[in-house]
Amino acid sequence: MARTTRKTRVAFLAALLAVAASASGLATQASAGTAPRSSASQIVADMGAGWNLGNQLEANANGYPSETAWGLPTVTQALIDKVKAAGFKTIRIPVSYLNDIGAGPNYTINSSWLNRIQQVVDYAYNRGLYVLINMHGDGYKSVTGSWLICDSSAQTTIKARYQKAWQQISAKFQNYDQHLIFESMNEEFTGQYGNPTQPCYSNINGYNQTFVDTVRKTGGNNSARWLLIPGWNTNIDYTTGNYGFALPTDQYRSSSIPGSEQRIMISVHYYDPWDFTGTDSGAITQWGRAATNPAKKSTWGQEDYLDAQLKKTYDKFVTKGYPVVVGEYGSIDKSSFDSSSNKYRADYAHAVVATAKKYGAAAVYWDNGANGQYGFGLFDRKSYAVTHQEIINAIMSGLR
Repeated sequence: MARTTRKTRVAFLAALLAVAASASGLATQASAGTAPRSSASQIVADMGAGWNLGNQLEANANGYPSETAWGLPTVTQALIDKVKAAGFKTIRIPVSYLNDIGAGPNYTINSSWLNRIQQVVDYAYNRGLYVLINMHGDGYKSVTGSWLICDSSAQTTIKARYQKAWQQISAKFQNYDQHLIFESMNEEFTGQYGNPTQPCYSNINGYNQTFVDTVRKTGGNNSARWLLIPGWNTNIDYTTGNYGFALPTDQYRSSSIPGSEQRIMISVHYYDPWDFTGTDSGAITQWGRAATNPAKKSTWGQEDYLDAQLKKTYDKFVTKGYPVVVGEYGSIDKSSFDSSSNKYRADYAHAVVATAKKYGAAAVYWDNGANGQYGFGLFDRKSYAVTHQEIINAIMSGLR
């Protein structure tokens, strides 16, 4: 997610906790160049239900990544095991780098931070889960230490830093098999809502092309790895419509991949209608055809709209062999205003997952670790208790 309000973060001013962890050995890693092949439809089916480890590895303090800076505890194996036990098969791990990227020309990433990222990835990867990692907060102007800014005049420096960063990340994980997916960036745009602008969109396309070329050239399983690409602000209309999105070429991928297959996925997010899913207010607390109070239901963004939006991604990309990942979706807890609200949150989650499946897409629920009023949380990250089993049940039933 993007803005602080969209993550419904509580801005805990916690002290920076420097987490250093040595890289762990991976018995389950595939040997270089042996990543199994998978068709677009099969990879989506295998990914199953997805869950975001939100507000952790993208959290920061004073421009430096810090997984506890926003008030959540250190991520543990026990948490990931709980998520898996709940039925999730994919975990998206948003990651920020910020000032942990050193000065040019090498732009070296702090080794302790890279090792910690690997450790958290391993919690999920070694359990057989699919794992998505990205470059998350580096493109937000509101974040101290951000630098991946598409309307900055310093594009030469930005692109060099971006290329070097992904070169290091890719090298770190080059022997992991297809259960690890790289996502180039998150909700990248100018920060101003409205139609995309040029040359910012051209710069975003350029970042995506640099990402694909850099990952592929590092070799190992990166030559055949699935890569996840967003358009402008991961917005469906601005990615599927005639606004400037360009699919990157994939000229350096492994020759073992048949020419008729792709290894690029398209990333979109879905939070419509925002007055139900994210606005910090008790005005709109119900959603969908089962809503009982018209005054509590948004005037737009219901089942028919959801279907039409995801059909756009199917028509534009899935039919051409490019899987789509709804990398974030969800709705905040407004049960303090309407005791029935969580039922509609479950209905919404079920509908997104079921509609995504209908149109050949995977869906990954946004969990920001916050429970109670305005929280997206499904788990208590301190006790590991499930906090909204009804929403988890709805997600799982959407895949049946």
